Amino acid sequence: MRATSDPLVRVTGIGQVAGLRPRRRPGDGGEVSGADVDVVDALDPLGRRTVTGWLLDIPSPTMRRGRLRVLASFVRWLRAAEPGRALLAVTGAQVERYCAAALGGELPGGPGVSGKPLANVTVARRRAALEAFYGYAWRHGALLASCDAPEGVGALTRDERRLLRRGVACLAADGRAAEAAAVALLEATGACVDALAGLTARDLCTVADGAGGGSAVVVLQTGRDDIAAFPVPAPARALLRTLCQERDADEPLLRRDDGGPVDLAWVGAALIRAALSGGVPEERASRLHPRLLRAATLRRSGDDPGS
Repeated sequence: MRATSDPLVRVTGIGQVAGLRPRRRPGDGGEVSGADVDVVDALDPLGRRTVTGWLLDIPSPTMRRGRLRVLASFVRWLRAAEPGRALLAVTGAQVERYCAAALGGELPGGPGVSGKPLANVTVARRRAALEAFYGYAWRHGALLASCDAPEGVGALTRDERRLLRRGVACLAADGRAAEAAAVALLEATGACVDALAGLTARDLCTVADGAGGGSAVVVLQTGRDDIAAFPVPAPARALLRTLCQERDADEPLLRRDDGGPVDLAWVGAALIRAALSGGVPEERASRLHPRLLRAATLRRSGDDPGS
């Protein structure tokens, strides 16, 4: 039989990944909690394979160990909060509920769980790790939920858009400028995620109004492989000014917390977080998707939603 170079083929358990040897008793040379390994190994085959691939994608054993702890903690919470929901069928709403439970000291028991509220910075790191996992799953086509806007989910109402803009302000106040700016631009322009990911300071300009003043506009790629200029929505102006000061002229303005490029999963999670923060009911917020706003905005502007 010809040998394979695919490391996933050779791994039948998380404990076989370098740096993740399970610790079953004191002094046995284990590197991570055996209970955490068991939680992940008990996932369904697709979930276990996706987690394995994600951990193998991280070169640092230390980072692997940290992310395994976070994922095991999340799986325990998911089993207690929503029994029967698969790890790969989770939405941003569940991630936010987990983070709220961590902040409130309400996580179920497990290695390293003290029952005390976790610090904001700790919860932020856990959120970032989970977003990185679901971003990996999205890129590799492993998510069980549809990558398209769910069928039967209507466009946002005027009141829901108002709540979404309120959520943008909440994200900004929480120091999440990139996420707040992304959602504000998405809501106002219906831009595709690739266009938002490529936005730089050079894409922002001021157009004179003939009366000595001017308005700020952002130039974005449209769905027709063309460009269009949009007024910068009020909630995004100060945020974009701040981001421009922190970035070089040709550097993307929107970046993840770890410095990586934004993608559909990141923008989708930011959209749901803004909706929840603004007061959109959880059931509705969890079904929102960037493509839903894109289609609604294009229809509102008279463009072809199929472009």
